[in-house]
Amino acid sequence: MASPKETIQRRAQRVRRQLKKVAGARPRLSVHRTSKNIYVQVIDDANGHTLAAASTLEKDLKGSLKTGADTAAAAAVGKLIAERASKAGVKEVVFDRGPYIYHGRVKALAEAAREGGLSF
Repeated sequence: MASPKETIQRRAQRVRRQLKKVAGARPRLSVHRTSKNIYVQVIDDANGHTLAAASTLEKDLKGSLKTGADTAAAAAVGKLIAERASKAGVKEVVFDRGPYIYHGRVKALAEAAREGGLSF
């Protein structure tokens, strides 16, 4: 029987494998969440570079948020990543939710990034 860590890694790889089939030349918007914070990166897999990144640990966000572990914080990070990605010249991405269900904080981040101008 697989350990919980192996199961999570397998789920993330399954999601990523499906994304690579449909991505084309679009960069990947990768989400990582913990019990206290949420992190997001726009990654160019062809070159292996991070084009933009944002998290709830950043100084300007940390002071204005009550906690880094709620949907309001995820929405703030989503708007910030959309702004930074547009500065980097990225308009279209592929959303990589990793092993996380598209619900709650992950969904709030995705919707805020869409409102901020990212297309996926």
